[in-house]
Amino acid sequence: MFPYVPEHFTAEEEDVLRRYVTNLDLPVFALVNLPEVVKGALFARYSRSAKSLRRLFLDEFVGELDVTGDAGVDATVGLRRAEELYDRVFLEYGDDSVAQLGGVHLACEQASNLLTKVLERGRLMAYLEQSTRYIAYDARLATGHYRYYRDPVLLDSPLGARYVGAMDRMFDSYAQLLADVQAWLVTRHPRRPEDSDLVYRRAVRAKALDVVRGLLPAGSLSNVGIYGTGQAYEHLVLRMRAHPLPEARRYAELVLEELRKVIPSFVQRLDRPERGGRWVAYLEETRRRTDDVVARLFPDLLPDADATAPGPAGQPSVTLVDFDPDGEEKVLVAICAARLDRPEPEVAAAVERLGAEDRRALLRAYVGERGNRRHRPGRAFERTSYRFDVVTDYGAFRDLQRHRMLTVEWQPLGVHLGYEVPAEIVGAGLGADYVASMERSRQLFEELRPVFPDEAVYAVALAYRVRFNLQLNAREAMHLIELRSGPQGHAGYRWVAQEMHRQLAERAGHRLLAEAMTFVDYDGHELGRIGSERDAERRRQAHGIVAPG
Repeated sequence: MFPYVPEHFTAEEEDVLRRYVTNLDLPVFALVNLPEVVKGALFARYSRSAKSLRRLFLDEFVGELDVTGDAGVDATVGLRRAEELYDRVFLEYGDDSVAQLGGVHLACEQASNLLTKVLERGRLMAYLEQSTRYIAYDARLATGHYRYYRDPVLLDSPLGARYVGAMDRMFDSYAQLLADVQAWLVTRHPRRPEDSDLVYRRAVRAKALDVVRGLLPAGSLSNVGIYGTGQAYEHLVLRMRAHPLPEARRYAELVLEELRKVIPSFVQRLDRPERGGRWVAYLEETRRRTDDVVARLFPDLLPDADATAPGPAGQPSVTLVDFDPDGEEKVLVAICAARLDRPEPEVAAAVERLGAEDRRALLRAYVGERGNRRHRPGRAFERTSYRFDVVTDYGAFRDLQRHRMLTVEWQPLGVHLGYEVPAEIVGAGLGADYVASMERSRQLFEELRPVFPDEAVYAVALAYRVRFNLQLNAREAMHLIELRSGPQGHAGYRWVAQEMHRQLAERAGHRLLAEAMTFVDYDGHELGRIGSERDAERRRQAHGIVAPG
């Protein structure tokens, strides 16, 4: 049984929910019988609300909908004939593309921050995750427990009481420092007369949450909204079934159970031993064999079991490790090749003869006058790519990992790369309390690791660093760098985005491409979200909308 704290609803609420969700008492459920725009809006609100999706729907959406006409609706009506049609097409043609044309909105609740990285691994899916930057983790669940994953096997072991005690104290520290930092920010950044109380409170709250989120352990629970096709979900379940983390394997069956209710034909191969069974075995075997060979070939380069960090150590880093020196030239060739009537080698030779000003004029014409960061040039920018080696805190990694149009691989999370104490924590005189909580995280991780090597990572605080690689083309680099360097971003990944931009220009020498990224933000922003809160209030006032509490 997956550890889950179910919600309680009135009889009237249950009657409404049964029309729109596939179950009332499990952490995974699908949305049905709702307009696409409602499902999209519901997921968008979900990411910044502390409420579950069912409760959010009841509290903030049902009142805007006419649900009387849905009474007695059965989501399975007409499903059998559709299944028969799908089976006939698939068996006759083997057409996998059919499974790309049916989608599901799936809510995945009370998933650890380790599991969310597994859920969000697929490139061809859409995700919205409950954010540690907007949601406080000082409140407890209905059971009185803090919001962290309680692995049943670990809890039943001799280390169970130690795990619960240490994790509770980490959450206690988070709650106390959140209040202290928020009070300090109010004295440090007094409210301006032009800012409403709502704008100011939200900006201060967001900054405080940013500062203290590093104290949260990787076992902290989150909610994730997913939209994907049947084929994408098939691959997700396969990856989860083959994953070494027990939580992921248990959760895979919950996901599959709900998918069977809404798109059963699209996921039926997962239940066939000769298809899904063999596929999972293949994934497990290749992972195990690769681990064994790498350990044999490079024993001195493996994570050192004794290389722990008793305090802040090391530094975050961004290193451009691979790029094409001729990448900028190839982008110019790609721009011209689609517009000329010659083979690409002839186009390349012609472009090579261009002078510096003509090159700049050509690229500027292709990029155009960008009114905002969403105005991005076309696919010629995909002609060159970059690979970065990055070391940053796990919290920042979580935000960067969600970019789907790139390749990201990461090393196991641990404590040996150290952590950084935020400047605001030091300024508020809370450094000793912060370090004490980080030390508690490290000690618990080291105690758990010999017996529970996978589950031990639940204890690692988000401020500890992880090493990962990002490989992306210039078009995606423009998107990531401009978005993640924005003033509303967390300081951890703003610095990563800024460093990527600098090295793209200076190390790779792709200065024209770097110049095209006109919305990269290098300024400091002490209350980072206050600008976006002001913009949001102006939009609300213009449309007569009352802000949610």
